Amino acid sequence: MQVEQIYTGCLAHAAYYLENNGEAAIFDPLREVQPYIDRAIASNAKIKYVFLTHFHADFVSGHLDLAKKTGAQIVYGPTAKPAYEIISAEDNQIFKVGDYSVKVIHTPGHTMESTTYMLIDENQKEYGLITGDTLFIGDVGRPDLAQHVIADLTEEKLARHLYKSLTNKILPLSDDLIVYPNHGAGSACGKNMSKETTDTLGNQKKVNYALQPMSEDEFVKQILTGLTAPPQYFPQNVLMNIKGYESLDTVMSKGQSPLSPLAFELLANEHNALVLDTRDAEVFARGFIPNSINIGLNGSFAPWIGEMIPDIKQEILLVTDPGHEEETMIRLSRIGYDGTIGYLEGGFEAWKSAGKEFDVVNRISEDDFEQKFSEQLLIDVRKKSEFDSEHIIGAINVPLNQINQNLSQFPKDKPFVIHCAGGYRSMIAASILKQRGWDNFVDVNTGFVGLAKTKLAKSEFVCPTTML
Repeated sequence: MQVEQIYTGCLAHAAYYLENNGEAAIFDPLREVQPYIDRAIASNAKIKYVFLTHFHADFVSGHLDLAKKTGAQIVYGPTAKPAYEIISAEDNQIFKVGDYSVKVIHTPGHTMESTTYMLIDENQKEYGLITGDTLFIGDVGRPDLAQHVIADLTEEKLARHLYKSLTNKILPLSDDLIVYPNHGAGSACGKNMSKETTDTLGNQKKVNYALQPMSEDEFVKQILTGLTAPPQYFPQNVLMNIKGYESLDTVMSKGQSPLSPLAFELLANEHNALVLDTRDAEVFARGFIPNSINIGLNGSFAPWIGEMIPDIKQEILLVTDPGHEEETMIRLSRIGYDGTIGYLEGGFEAWKSAGKEFDVVNRISEDDFEQKFSEQLLIDVRKKSEFDSEHIIGAINVPLNQINQNLSQFPKDKPFVIHCAGGYRSMIAASILKQRGWDNFVDVNTGFVGLAKTKLAKSEFVCPTTML
């Protein structure tokens, strides 16, 4: 059977391309749809359907643009009622893609409209399951996201729906079916996902904790234990996927405006725009436009954009490595940040060459910390779970995603040191502190990875919380 997984690592997202006998279908496409169109053209196939497993929270789907550009019909499972024309499929309804069949299996739990699509080949053999966020490799979809959009859909109600969906509709299916989930490790849509992106259903029945024999109450307890707060942008993405949104072509045309340093500066002041610098942390530290925020493309870009920029409609001016402007705009729009109004032509070097003021962040190595800075206050901006697992004795923990609510933890009357795991998150924190007026700190460029190698660490300077 010809089914292809199209995986995007920075979002831990999988879309799927199904094709047979000149017809194609796309499942859960990303915002930029041209790659799917090009794939179909390469095989001389027409995209007939765009199947959605649910209203996504972690990205804005490309179904509207794809339908408009290809004439494909948009298909959701039962109960989905978006503000645009769709086929609201019935449970067990069959759709034909060439000689293949796609069977709708309504599996509420992650959300109420969540649907699994069974793939059936030309010989009527059941081949695989496109499970969306119902079933992952090693995990199942978290049931606490819908309540951020519809308060009555509590996490417990959805967890009970999920138990019934898995027990009554997924577990009875054949072991040789291939499971094709919407996400892999790194996604915030689950808590225990494998780095593998496909598996057989039979193996998942053996190894997936959520598919083991247990009562409904036991399942609910297991599923709800250990959930962390979802990124702030998730509810806003859900609403965009329900209500609709601007075409990506329109968004890109507004944002692809090269600006001279003077024009960039004037626009930033006139629009109160956020200056977002997406260069690597080490490069940013050596020179950046004052008041800009650093969230590097070569890291967990989308999740940290969503965490650190609360207003999804915020107007944004970009500073990127030259040639990465379009990529940055696309990656912002994937999660609904459509407010780019221009970029600095020539990047930071153009700003510097124009004689404009710039700022720096003082970064130190783990050896510098050990020899010169170990007596200063140390602030660890990793997640609480990372800090609780292991940290430097005497450090305090202010997780990056809580920094704006805890600025009082950062002194202004004495020097201090910040670090994360490897230098990416601490530079985000450093840029925020600089923007808010702090200048009395240094950042450990190798983070905890480097600090754990020092003599201080080897002298039990590192300890699990359980030993404190």
